[in-house]
Amino acid sequence: MTRIHSGRHPIQTVSLSLFRFSSLTTRVWAFGMMGFARRPLSRIPELQFWKLCGSGPDGSFTLRFNPSVYTVLCVWPDEDTARDRLQNHPLFKRYGHMCSEQAQILMTPVSTRGAWSGTEPFEVAEIAAQSSVQPVAALTRATLRPKVALRFWDRVPDINAVIGADPNVLFRIGMGEVPALHQITFSIWPDTHSMALFARHSGPHADAIRAVRKEGWFSEELYARFHVIDAQGTWNAQTFSNEFVR
Repeated sequence: MTRIHSGRHPIQTVSLSLFRFSSLTTRVWAFGMMGFARRPLSRIPELQFWKLCGSGPDGSFTLRFNPSVYTVLCVWPDEDTARDRLQNHPLFKRYGHMCSEQAQILMTPVSTRGAWSGTEPFEVAEIAAQSSVQPVAALTRATLRPKVALRFWDRVPDINAVIGADPNVLFRIGMGEVPALHQITFSIWPDTHSMALFARHSGPHADAIRAVRKEGWFSEELYARFHVIDAQGTWNAQTFSNEFVR
């Protein structure tokens, strides 16, 4: 169920921080921070929800692990708090110092359905839900039932091929909390129409959705959509700019 937050309150802001690590030393550091960063994140009083994630290769989600790219997803009470903590908190400064490339995406929730680790992390403000600002970001997160994991992963290569060939995808990355069982996809689209067309069009993705519903592949799932309000930094040696913001 979509959670609607009254317009009388600050609008919740979600940040996705992307970090690339080029050397063996920094990659070992980044892997270790999947555990060591938990305490400092949990001690940021304004931080409402956070997740440390690894990634798949080439922007996709697969069983192969990409040791050079890690992400941090955070939920903040408002945009000003998000910007200040991402720029000034010692933990994010340390990530910025150790990485060879980084980018930040700031978003406001537009719709959300489902749970993540037993909680509903995103709140939709009335003003955001009614806005027509584009483009739109989509996030899906699911916990796979172990007994169907092999069937799910058998479908993934075809899904990755289709989304990778879609000219409307402005950005995409596959992430994960626990390899093979906890999977996250994140993508940015020019508008809701192109995103919905991909999700519902006949093909590997639509077939997988039908199988999920029919066979109950997921023990927990969350689907969320966001307006992108800012994008900064560099990624794949290209400037991560406000081409995502209109």
